[in-house]
Amino acid sequence: MSETLISVISQVRSSLLTSKDSSFPVYSQAFWARPGRSQNLSMEGCLEREVTNGSESDLEFNPMKSYMILSDAQKIAVAVLCTLLGLLSALENMVVLYLILSSQRLRRKPSYLFISSLAGADFLASVIFAFNFVIFHVFHGVDSKAVFLLKIGSVTMTFTASVGSLLLTAVDRFLCLCYPPTYKALVTRGRALVALCVMWVLSALISYLPLMGWTCCPNPCSELFPLIPNDYLLGWLLFIAILFAGIIYTYGYVLWKAHQHVASLAEHQNRQVPGIARMRLDVRLAKTLGLVLAVLFICWFPALALMGYSLVTTLSDQVKEAFAFCSMLCLVNSMVNPIIYALRSGEIRSVAQHCLIGWKKYLQGLGPEENEEAPRSSVTETEADVKTTEMPASRSPGCSNC
Repeated sequence: MSETLISVISQVRSSLLTSKDSSFPVYSQAFWARPGRSQNLSMEGCLEREVTNGSESDLEFNPMKSYMILSDAQKIAVAVLCTLLGLLSALENMVVLYLILSSQRLRRKPSYLFISSLAGADFLASVIFAFNFVIFHVFHGVDSKAVFLLKIGSVTMTFTASVGSLLLTAVDRFLCLCYPPTYKALVTRGRALVALCVMWVLSALISYLPLMGWTCCPNPCSELFPLIPNDYLLGWLLFIAILFAGIIYTYGYVLWKAHQHVASLAEHQNRQVPGIARMRLDVRLAKTLGLVLAVLFICWFPALALMGYSLVTTLSDQVKEAFAFCSMLCLVNSMVNPIIYALRSGEIRSVAQHCLIGWKKYLQGLGPEENEEAPRSSVTETEADVKTTEMPASRSPGCSNC
């Protein structure tokens, strides 16, 4: 009898020791490492289990739940804010794209190619982010691993391309104001298209690295993004920081250069620039560039700061909730960008006015919409800020959106 009992125990022990295949730790530990914990799961074990909507295993185990921390009231607020901001931002950027692409004159100019890239990136960001954010946080939608990484990669790509377009726009204005005689030769339409293609390809490559295999198994997961490893998040933050540093430096240099230009004109022409005119130039440029930098800081810094904070400490649910609402500030940035970079432009306003007049005539039955271009309008705001201080020979005819 004792020999039989010992034999049974030995068989059970042997079966337990030999059953340590990849499927057991996956179900007992987790598919994704829990936030704030470093789990030594093998890559094979992490890749074996995929969570799918409506699957039986998902009902028993859903690792996404640790990221779905919003209360019912917060879910309603997120749904309302995302819907309103997303629709308004998408509508604004769609209008900007239509106005630029419908004007043969505007779409030939490099400056407006950069602005159309910004509007396109913000339009995609508004639609993709708002839709997926609501699905995840409000309806707790869970997709397969590949689909989820595709979604989060698309959101990352659109926002990265938006910041990249802001940098290209800043560099364009820098060249326009600082090198007006050679601006048209430096910034051609072909070079602008090449720069935009490189920027979009680089944004896509960086954003889809997790989809290509850079996930958080066996590395520690981010506390804010499922499946995203902390080292990837750190790399993306450094890349975005470089882009923002370039934007801040470029606009700061433009302001300093314009301020020096006023003083040099007064010295070389042996006359003093009127104090009111000089102050008006400095104040207008400071307001324009200050508005650009203030919007960037307000909309991006809270979310980026919390991302960086999550790399060094464990976050509470309250901080994660705050991050969810801070993330929606990026939608605000996409909504404000068309106003700052496009609708403040005299040429775009002129094209918009021409379109409105044509549509009005068409609706009143006075004939089909005219196809003629809008009259060549005044220069854009930034160029208008400095045109009073430029010598006639220093103006560059190609600088249309500086």
